[in-house]
Amino acid sequence: MSKVKEIWEKLKSIKRIHIYIAVLVGVIVCLIYFCSFGGKSSDKSEEISTESYSSTVEYVDYLENKLSNVLSKISGVGQVDVIITLENGFSYEYATDTETETIVSGGTETTVTSETVILVSNEPVVVREIYPEIKGVVVVADGAKDVSVKLNIISAVETVLEVDRDNVTILS
Repeated sequence: MSKVKEIWEKLKSIKRIHIYIAVLVGVIVCLIYFCSFGGKSSDKSEEISTESYSSTVEYVDYLENKLSNVLSKISGVGQVDVIITLENGFSYEYATDTETETIVSGGTETTVTSETVILVSNEPVVVREIYPEIKGVVVVADGAKDVSVKLNIISAVETVLEVDRDNVTILS
């Protein structure tokens, strides 16, 4: 106990101690922040996929496999099969060049607007790829006989795919 008092007295005698303490607290906070979030960033990049899919079928396969893997890890679910149906396929928004021309004829003005898709190497420039909307999900799981497991599956599907509960069917 006497050593603690000695250390405290030495600390009190240091000029501008509040600055040192503030810097020390800042360093500790930074270490905690970077240590706790540093490891998670690689996991997030794996979950949030910015892959480009060559077809809608490939995209659906990816979603079904990912969802099956997640659902099979829920306690009591057991063997899982997932089928996802889509409302439509991928759609694309292309870069365009808009030209507006005003024509004056006989005292009246007419404005003509024309849009042309921008091509690079004879390919349209894609500004945005719009993912298909999910129409419905069917999950067949061994553990779906249990009501609580069934509710957990529905909740997980709603969260992962951002789909309405009405569009999800769970079967055992």
